Amino acid sequence: MTVRGRADPARSESFGEELLGLLLDGAHELPPHMVGPLVAETVARMGGREPQILLQDYGQQQLVPLHDDGVAAGDAQPIDRSEAGRCFLESRPVEVPRPDGVRVHLPLLDGGDQVGVLTVTLDAIDDDARRLLRRIAGLAADLLQTKNGYTDLFFRTRRAEPMSVAAEIQWSLLPPLSMVMPHVAVAGVLEPAYDVAGDSFDYALNGDTLHLAMIDAMGHGLDAATMATVAIGAYRHARRISIELSEIYLFMDRAVAEQFDPDHFVTAQMMRLDTDTGRLQWVNAGHPAPMLIRAHRVVRRLDSPTTLPVGFGGDQPQVSTVALEPGDRVLCFTDGLIEEHKSGQEQFGEERLIDWVNQLEQADHGIRTVARDLSHTLKRARGETTSDDATLVLLEWRG
Repeated sequence: MTVRGRADPARSESFGEELLGLLLDGAHELPPHMVGPLVAETVARMGGREPQILLQDYGQQQLVPLHDDGVAAGDAQPIDRSEAGRCFLESRPVEVPRPDGVRVHLPLLDGGDQVGVLTVTLDAIDDDARRLLRRIAGLAADLLQTKNGYTDLFFRTRRAEPMSVAAEIQWSLLPPLSMVMPHVAVAGVLEPAYDVAGDSFDYALNGDTLHLAMIDAMGHGLDAATMATVAIGAYRHARRISIELSEIYLFMDRAVAEQFDPDHFVTAQMMRLDTDTGRLQWVNAGHPAPMLIRAHRVVRRLDSPTTLPVGFGGDQPQVSTVALEPGDRVLCFTDGLIEEHKSGQEQFGEERLIDWVNQLEQADHGIRTVARDLSHTLKRARGETTSDDATLVLLEWRG
């Protein structure tokens, strides 16, 4: 019973609730440019200093400071050679002792996708502070994702180079680059990040079913980006009306054929994974065969009957099936990943791709880190040459 004039102790606001309430209470009306100042005010109430919000650039090379009132400025930090980058790659807090206290880096995670890193300095750190900072970082990540649709601020922060119009279109089509859930995880990378045109991918987790598609529209520039837009739009529409996997191909095929000349086409691969059982089904329309990775090695190509690329009026494709084991990964990629070559030399090829996959898998990193490292390693091995889009997507069934 509550005595008149006295607060019920069970309902009174604790310090932690007060902090989180500061973020939550005005979130729905918060202008995007005020996310940084609000996070800075929140951590300041627990003694935090020099807060920074660091966002991953589109090339996945750097963490770039979000410049707003109340958050510290500073230079971009390399993901591969910084404590903030280690936090980002490992998706866990990193604490660095300093003469004036401890610098804490926290991953900004939203649905398994990593937005960036929140960094703050405290005089000292204990379990209570760690818990509060972790929850503040989670709410900050949600705010950044929610407000991203209302502003160009975060986009401009993440853009480290000029971006082509075709690439602008492609990035606007994409789902989050990664998703990590208890039973399944997905991570993808697009290269060249600032000039990608025809490559794209899409996924959706509907109940216990993961849907995934990867496409490669012919050509370059705006024509390829426009075809990719139609193909992904048709895929999403067909997926959302719950038609069968083989019929999704027919739906996409008609959409592309009706909008473009007869010599225009899109190679595609569509997958459906039962996240309860690990049963993977897929349809291949002129795409390179995916690779099955088991126990950190490529064990085989998932060869299957193929039909004509989307737009060429192929027959209804045959659906292939494989039973995954817990921990299995499936690598999907476009031909630009293996057909690139240095001037006058042979193509990169699948065998070299498999060698690099096996080397990177031995490190036993999370799927986001492996996808990113594989893309960047292959680009370096090709002499930093990317004349065609080179896209990869990793799917992991966690069992």
